Order: sequence, then structure tokens, then C-alpha cells
Amino acid sequence: MTDSQQSLTDWFETPPGRYLLAWEQDGFDLAVADMFGFNALQLGLPQLQTLRANRMPHRWLALHEVPAAPDPQAALVTDAAALPFPAASLDLVVLPHTLEFSADPHHVLREVERVLVPEGRLVISGFNPTSLWGWRQGRGHAMARLGIHAFGASRLYLPDSGAFIGTGRLRDWLRLLGLEIETEHYGCYRPAVRSDKWLQRTAWMDRVGARWWPIFGAVHFVVAVKRVRGMRLLGPAWKPRRTPATAPVSVANRR
Repeated sequence: MTDSQQSLTDWFETPPGRYLLAWEQDGFDLAVADMFGFNALQLGLPQLQTLRANRMPHRWLALHEVPAAPDPQAALVTDAAALPFPAASLDLVVLPHTLEFSADPHHVLREVERVLVPEGRLVISGFNPTSLWGWRQGRGHAMARLGIHAFGASRLYLPDSGAFIGTGRLRDWLRLLGLEIETEHYGCYRPAVRSDKWLQRTAWMDRVGARWWPIFGAVHFVVAVKRVRGMRLLGPAWKPRRTPATAPVSVANRR
């Protein structure tokens, strides 16, 4: 397992990691339940069963490398930037925190666009840098660069190896690839605390945050669809002119 994958796996075993996983699991269950087709793929993060509520007959979990312990969900091991599927063959692709821990996230999106069928769906989740959690992560990086280690100021809250992608930049990438956003929302508004006790005490912030500061949730959740603009077949520019039927002409009686 790579260092970035190990750091993410370790973080999801912490109290804030378990809290975020529970929220995302509910979000994926709701998002994919009514998506129809034949082939669905989850790229990475086996801690989440993003396709369990989906009813497509063929569902796969793709991992970057062979796991240390056999995973009954895993069907293949592949690089997210080079998927072993033909073009326009998948109806649904799910990327749970895949882009932010990829060496080339834009290339991964291009590959996903290639394998999606027209009108196929893409579901993405990722950490929101514009949030309390993102702010604390940025402060930790800044303190570490300045060499300030007092009172744990440089201690990072989120996995160190992730390059978190802002929602504005993600929208631009999707638009360039012809992927149109259907829904977009945020979640996990509790403060960046490490103990389960304080996470439970601040549970009320999920309800208030969703109402009063929705774009500052710790995680953003996007559902996009691959739009293929169809060509309109035009008829010939000319049309045969119909000859109007001649009306019978009455002949006057000479007499």
C-alpha cells in the first residue's frame, strides 16, 4: 500500500474519519439508488460500499494495488488513469476521494469520461478546502513551513498526502469534459476536533450548518452526467415544387 493510501486508511479509523464515512455512506446510498443501467464501477476506498444500494447487475470495486487482506468486493486491480474498459461501456462511475489522492486528477476524469456511456453518471466525493477542517489543515501546513511546533500547531488534521480540490476548480474540469453537474451539496459541519466526545456534543452543527452556511461543509458531494450533444439531421435545402391542380374552367355557351 502506498503512503498516501495508508495515511487515508489510518485517518478513516479515527473518530472524525468514522463520522465522515457514515455521512458519505448515507449520501452514496441515496445518490445511486435510482441510477439504472448494466455496469457500475467504484474506484478506490474499499472502506465505503458506494454501490450497495444500486441495482445494476454488474458492479465492481477497482483498487490501485492488491490489498494486504483479500477484499470480497474487489474485482480488479488497476490504475484509475488507465481503466481496462472500452469506451462508452460503463453506466455509473463512483470516485470516493479518488481525485484528491491521485497524481493526475484531471487525467483520471478524462479516463472516466471516456468509459462512460452517453447520459452515464459520475459521483464524486472529496474534502472541501473551504471549511473548518480545510482551514485547520491549511494552518497546520503553514505552521510546519514556518517551523512552529508549539502546542501541536503544525499537527495536520486531515491526511497529509491529499491535494484537496476546490469545488470551483472541479466544476471547471467537469465542464471542459462535457460533464454536466446535476446535484451538488455539502456535509459534515462539526468542528475540527479529534475526540468522539466533542464530535457528539457538536452534532447540532450539522443541522444548523446545512441551513446557514451550506458551502462550508467538510466534504463536498457531486453528481454529474455525461452529455453528448446529438447532431440534427437536416433535409435537402430544396424541395420539389408541387404544381397546383388546375380548376376546371367553365366555357360560356356561344348561344
